[in-house]
Order: sequence, then C-alpha cells, then structure tokens
Amino acid sequence: MTQSFRSDIRAVVLTISDRCSRGEQVDLSGPAVCQLLEAAGVRTMTTETLPDELDLIAEGLRRHAGDAALIVTTGGTGLAPRDVTPEATKLVCERLIDGLAERMRADGLLHTSFAALSRAVCGTLGGTLIVNLPGSPAGAKSSLQAILPVLPHALDLLAGRTAHPEASWSNGNQH
Repeated sequence: MTQSFRSDIRAVVLTISDRCSRGEQVDLSGPAVCQLLEAAGVRTMTTETLPDELDLIAEGLRRHAGDAALIVTTGGTGLAPRDVTPEATKLVCERLIDGLAERMRADGLLHTSFAALSRAVCGTLGGTLIVNLPGSPAGAKSSLQAILPVLPHALDLLAGRTAHPEASWSNGNQH
C-alpha cells in the first residue's frame, strides 16, 4: 500500500554539482526530482544548487533541516575525488537508514551495473530525513521511485506519528 505525503510536508532538493553551481551546466536532475515529489503530493519545495564542497554541503543540510521534513540531494555520490555528498551527509546525520540506500542500489542494479558504484546514504537529522540520489537524471529518478512508497511513513515516524499502516508483503501475508 502506497501512502500519500501529508499536505504540510516541506521538502528541499539540493543539487550538488560544481558545474551547475558555476552556471556551466544546466541542472536536469534537481527539476526531475522536484517533478516526482510534486506528483507524489509534496506541495512545498525549495531548491538550491551547491558546489561539491564538504563544508558547504554539510552547512546546507543543517540549515535546511531546521524547517524541512525531507531533504533530497542529487549528485556527488560516485567515486570521483570531489564526490563528497555521502561524507557530508554522514557528518550531519544522527542515524543512518541503510535500508533506503540498499533499496535504491538494488533497484539501480536492475537498470545498470554502475549502480554498484553508488555511495549514496540516507539518514536523519532531528526530524528531517536526508536522502542522497545519484547525479544523473535517470539515476536520480529511478532511485527516488524505488523508495518513494515508504517515504510518507518514514516522515510520519520521524514526526512522532507512530501508527503503522497495514503492510502487505510480497508473499501475500499480512502483518
């Protein structure tokens, strides 16, 4: 069962890219992520583009966590020397949610073997969920779609709404 986002959910989409932050490349991933979130019912979104700088990414995550329930980053999750989004995310997160990152990589492997190179992490900072997505538009969309069905419930739990919706499992059992 897919849950809908609450109407008061505020999300932030951070594009992490040196070239986009300098205006040398048009950001395609950030708008693609926003479009998916909007289609899923997120009504309030802020976007920002940051360079691949650990301190600036960490500061941006901390700043936006003050008033957003969900922060989604796109970019900086690969193996290039300046790909530091996971390090910045780990630096600010109080808890990591390995299952979300595992789900994104598992889904990605259905599309490309390069998904195994993703270092994306997901975690929490206070009541905010932070999700790292790949920088390519296709990878960002695919990864977000893989976890989108569970995000509303995750946000509810972080907000203290701990009632569990009826879950259906792939083997048909109800829990």
